Amino acid sequence: MWNKSALKLFVKPNESNLTQDEKHLIVTIQKKTTKWNVDNISRTKAYHNFYEQNPEISWSFLASMVSRNAGWNMCDLHSPEYRTLLSVKKRRLLFETYERANWLIFSDAYPQLLLYEVSKKCNTPLFHLLKAFQVSSFMGREWERLWNKRNYERINTCLIVNEQQLIQKPVLERTLYKERVFHSLPFWVQDRFHFSTVLFPTVEGDLFGLSVHGFRKAKKRILLGRRLLKLLFHPAYHQRFSSFASNTEPTGARSEYERFLKIGRKGHMAALRTLYPIIRHQREYDEDWSLKKSFTNLRFQEISLPDKVHLNDWYAHKRSELHLLAFLKSKIQS
Repeated sequence: MWNKSALKLFVKPNESNLTQDEKHLIVTIQKKTTKWNVDNISRTKAYHNFYEQNPEISWSFLASMVSRNAGWNMCDLHSPEYRTLLSVKKRRLLFETYERANWLIFSDAYPQLLLYEVSKKCNTPLFHLLKAFQVSSFMGREWERLWNKRNYERINTCLIVNEQQLIQKPVLERTLYKERVFHSLPFWVQDRFHFSTVLFPTVEGDLFGLSVHGFRKAKKRILLGRRLLKLLFHPAYHQRFSSFASNTEPTGARSEYERFLKIGRKGHMAALRTLYPIIRHQREYDEDWSLKKSFTNLRFQEISLPDKVHLNDWYAHKRSELHLLAFLKSKIQS
């Protein structure tokens, strides 16, 4: 456990010690974060817009693409197959789980990104202000380290660690979600077909991606995130992913990329904003997650990608499986 000096990094700064410019900057960042944290679509755009202005923070491109995947999964819940397989209540709970996790990550990560951007423009580190946004002491130290060492690979990996540790207790281990989602048949269905597989499309009609088993474990999700980042920036594919993201308006519907695919069965076509209302969230600040985990001498082992990252055939097969499962259930009930 960290000592008392580390704990201070997580406590809000004393406003009397801040300059007027710093106070104004905190309010500005809070307003921008609230503005862009409205729903899945706005988050996707905000992450991507930041990446285009700050490409050295490659995590922001990963966050944008993962956010797109969350939107597709949300819209899937309104597809004929899922309406057959899952009750309205269960589909709503799955949506709330996606929404809560992604809202929480954005509320924590976006202020970090904006503070970095302002620091870069001013050529002055402003990371002491991270305390105002309840960012973990782990990330406070890592942003300071970035400023001094300019190790961008490390900060992008640390952002992956932080986001997954951040949601572990309030989402993955929260009783409501743990009992009704992650230990339920609906989660098994989502896990079986899309929940734990992240897809990166291309305008040429190719799908690439990776899956994770043991989604409830932070260590597994962190490893997935690192591999996804490696795949997203693989020299053989990166430009194709970038072209898709830059030229495809996020809607939440799988038609964003399925229009490029040569498969017979398509996913849900309706846009996310036509299916779901705006959800108002409140962030309940627990203790700094990094106080209970030792990351003082962080070392990341090298990772490799699996042989199979091209998923067109897999995807077509899963769509057919899902349709068949829904068809069989409808026949049993009739």
